[in-house]
Amino acid sequence: MTKQKPTFSTSLKQAALNIYYVLPMVLGVLGLAALLITFINPHSVQKVFTGNTYLDTIYGMILGSIMMGNALISYILGSELQYLNISLYAITAFLLSWVTIGYVQIPMEISFFGKRFVLIRNVMAFIFSFFISLLIVLSYEAIK
Repeated sequence: MTKQKPTFSTSLKQAALNIYYVLPMVLGVLGLAALLITFINPHSVQKVFTGNTYLDTIYGMILGSIMMGNALISYILGSELQYLNISLYAITAFLLSWVTIGYVQIPMEISFFGKRFVLIRNVMAFIFSFFISLLIVLSYEAIK
């Protein structure tokens, strides 16, 4: 018994149906992320960071993982954080976890990938964000 290859119209219908079911979850995640970003004052963010390399890195990771965003916005956000004299360790950790973790979207990810995979992915992303941000800044300072 051989499986028949789906036609283009069948694949298109299936894709449209998938988008229809996923769209409410995606819009909810984006709305929640937008609300989090709206209520954050840049000067209150500046008070969170202490100047301690390791604490700033951890605080940056926590803040970035709670709020999620895309890479395009992260460049602008990184520049604004640098303007507020926040350390590069905190900014790098924040942006890494901002793009890779995003706790806001965990329920949606679980529905697609399963609880175990999402948990392992987020824990590993959190751990590696710490070490990668330290390595990025140390490398930058070494060539500066």
